[in-house]
Amino acid sequence: MVSTSALAETAAALGEPARVAMLGALMDGRALTAGELAAVAGVAPTTASGHLSRLLEAGLLAVERQGRHRYHRLASPEVARVLEGLMALSAARPAPRRALRTGPRDAALREARTCYDHLAGRLAVGMADAMVARGQIQLSPDGGALTDAGADFLQGLGVPVPVARGRPFCRPCLDWSERRPHLAGALGAALCLRCLDLGWMRRVPASRALDVTPAGRLGLRQAFGLDRADQSSTISAAR
Repeated sequence: MVSTSALAETAAALGEPARVAMLGALMDGRALTAGELAAVAGVAPTTASGHLSRLLEAGLLAVERQGRHRYHRLASPEVARVLEGLMALSAARPAPRRALRTGPRDAALREARTCYDHLAGRLAVGMADAMVARGQIQLSPDGGALTDAGADFLQGLGVPVPVARGRPFCRPCLDWSERRPHLAGALGAALCLRCLDLGWMRRVPASRALDVTPAGRLGLRQAFGLDRADQSSTISAAR
């Protein structure tokens, strides 16, 4: 059972904008140096060092050494899950009286992005909805299960059914922008990797956003019944 003090320590580690910015920069699964994270957070290198030490002590970060360099990444997929949940909780708060105007990058993040090692955003939620509606996957608050129909569907897409080593095979992850679940776990990661390998999506440099290619629009429509209309993705009623 988690102690009250341990929970408070984790919450305190998250209660600093610079540290939250650093964690957010690692939400796409990359590993970054202290200097890169300092630039993201807009703080001096010495200040960043203190923040990173705090995050390491709280078990939110892990460090990898490669030669003379130290690379920081999220400690586990569970950390990404907590951060995505906090984003959803924060997004549910009442908007301020003077709402901030969002730009194109925000729109791109809402449409398609990475959530650690799996897909998130409007398209990812649509993919999960389609698979549930067709009986290819079963989702519950506690986890998910792939049906025989789902295994056949993924095989047709060239997605290998992954072996979950030390992590959930499949689970719903609450999408912070859509506030509905997308697919996470080993299965979600395998689906994300396949979409990238097929050229359906491309990573946007220095961002969690994913650029959906014309081939991806066609592939998502054919495979999942997703279409783009009025900047939103819908499931085709014909499927």
